[in-house]
Amino acid sequence: MAILNDDSTGPEASDVQSKMSINTKASKNLRRIAIISTLGGLLFGVDTGVINGALSYMSSPKELNLTPTDEGLVTSGITLGAAIGAIAAGRLADKFGRKRVLLYLSFVFFAATAICSIAPNALILIIFRFLLGLAVGGASVIVPTFLSEMSTPAIRGRLVTQNELMITGGQLLAFIVNAALGSIFTNVSNIWRYMIAFGMVPAVLLFFGMLTVPESPRWLTMQGRTKEALSTLTEIRPDKASSEREIQQIKDTLAQEKETAQARFRDLGKPWIRRLVLIGIGLGVMQQIIGINIMMYYGTTILMKAGFGHSAALIANISNGLVSVVATYIGMRMMNRVNRRRMLLTGITGTSISLVLIAIVSATLSHSSLLPFFVILLTMSFLGFFQGCISPTTWLLLSEIFPQNLRGLGMGVSTFFLWFSNFLVGFFFPILMSAIGLSLTFVVFVGCNILSFIFAYKFAPETRGKSLEQIQLEFKYGDDSGVNPESK
Repeated sequence: MAILNDDSTGPEASDVQSKMSINTKASKNLRRIAIISTLGGLLFGVDTGVINGALSYMSSPKELNLTPTDEGLVTSGITLGAAIGAIAAGRLADKFGRKRVLLYLSFVFFAATAICSIAPNALILIIFRFLLGLAVGGASVIVPTFLSEMSTPAIRGRLVTQNELMITGGQLLAFIVNAALGSIFTNVSNIWRYMIAFGMVPAVLLFFGMLTVPESPRWLTMQGRTKEALSTLTEIRPDKASSEREIQQIKDTLAQEKETAQARFRDLGKPWIRRLVLIGIGLGVMQQIIGINIMMYYGTTILMKAGFGHSAALIANISNGLVSVVATYIGMRMMNRVNRRRMLLTGITGTSISLVLIAIVSATLSHSSLLPFFVILLTMSFLGFFQGCISPTTWLLLSEIFPQNLRGLGMGVSTFFLWFSNFLVGFFFPILMSAIGLSLTFVVFVGCNILSFIFAYKFAPETRGKSLEQIQLEFKYGDDSGVNPESK
């Protein structure tokens, strides 16, 4: 009798062990897919972060002899391209699939990076930084969408924000490579070319990695390829029954949304769709005008203005990248435990205080040897709040709020405005700093933070713990819990 009742033997135990094995395999498959697809995020980080250290070298008279306007265009040209790439990639991903478009983008990443590294003048560099931006913008739309469609509500927050971790990891990697090359080759003025060329490495990894990744099951279902969708889901879900239920749920949602099946701009005439697209646009603009990319693009320049030497600024900037990665990881762990709105409002409060203090110390300690150390501590504080609270929450919300048949278009429109705002910030920052100085420039961004807080408080939706279909229905039929989390 003891043998018959032993929990470690018999058919029941065998079933349990089989299910555990399936769960482990599904989890590993999902992690592998997430790691490979987020190489797009790593490239995003490397290609936007590398300019931080390379700019001061390429601006020198011995190299490209850039003016403040040239610096703004070289730096922000990538984000102007990203604005266009974001809106185009959303439509292309809806038509050709998430996987195929990411595969094609890896070619663009590689070729544009290679030409940027050998650019003979500012014009060629600006043009190909713009073309590189097409791939960056495309990745910024497709990777979060792809991850959102691969995940379940329980892990969606952690999985989608893994892309943000890879972005900040790519920026940190770029900062480390910049500092290493700048410290080793101290008298080599064209070292910026090697800094930029490093971006070709993750582009190659993305290409070969995407060859092994399946297509999004949600996109396959939209195309009527249900068997393929089910096959994919059974590899990344605990059991076949849950996969079949998910396929049916997607089908039901698509059936209810036949009127928007083709995802055209004319669908914006419907009030509920227009409202959520405007919220998406607002979230994208809000994220950028807070001022993150004055730190990520001009961090080395800011530290040199504050009093650090060139090599010291490159090395100190690594701490900014490290804080970004750690904060993103912490934010990723908090995502399923803390409401989205609370994350946003806490983050904006922190970035606002950090910018106010930077403005104060840069005005009152302008001739003090303590200024660079205060500035680096406060930029680290700013980045901690932004990368831990604001950035991952924004990208997660953008991946969640749009209905399935409009997700590509909605993400594209929203991230177009996000990247265009990024372009404006990147372009005008060196011009502002040259015209009104470091302290007053930060005062301008304090005002932008206040506007962002007001928007987030009034319009940011709460989506934690809800399926994508539930979020869609709440927006469509006016359920307050889809818009105002304070009621929850």
